[in-house]
Amino acid sequence: MDQSNGYERIAPEFLARRGAARSTGVGVSEVRTWARSLPPGASVIDIGCGPGLPITEVLVAEGLNVFAVDAAPSFVEAFRRNLPNTPVACEAVQDSTFFNRTFDAVLSWGLIFLLSVVDQRRLIQRFSDTLVPSGRLLFTSPAKVQTWNDAMTQQESCSLGAEEYRRLLAEADFSLLAEYEDAGENHYFEATKR
Repeated sequence: MDQSNGYERIAPEFLARRGAARSTGVGVSEVRTWARSLPPGASVIDIGCGPGLPITEVLVAEGLNVFAVDAAPSFVEAFRRNLPNTPVACEAVQDSTFFNRTFDAVLSWGLIFLLSVVDQRRLIQRFSDTLVPSGRLLFTSPAKVQTWNDAMTQQESCSLGAEEYRRLLAEADFSLLAEYEDAGENHYFEATKR
């Protein structure tokens, strides 16, 4: 079974389209603003990091102590070239040990909706388990309940919708701080662990 949700198969195309952009593009401004709201040197795990560009690179540039996880071996290989001093694990988020530690913050940009409904619900609880008290979370998923085929992989993607994500966050002991969208129409959920 492909733990990368089809991204390993299309890795060369993805890397050519998004994997080479440095500190530009959709999501960079929003992630930079969030990163700057964290304490200096905070430990952050980027779940579903891809090749590290441009999103993880923003976290590193902001002086955070960054760790990363992705299930696509080609992405992890590219990540190691792009950010050689940042620890990265090639693991599916469903099975990841998340470095057997807790973090001050969790970022999951462009991942959660690629997972099954069951795995999305579990992952939100795992976000909570991975964070220290008052830890911060930022993830993206469409606000509207919908199912579609991913433009690159053609695999089914599914948004549970803002109402359900809010409910799951509350159940996992999070307080929702904000919701917003970027120029690419990515919907952000920003929360803190109670």
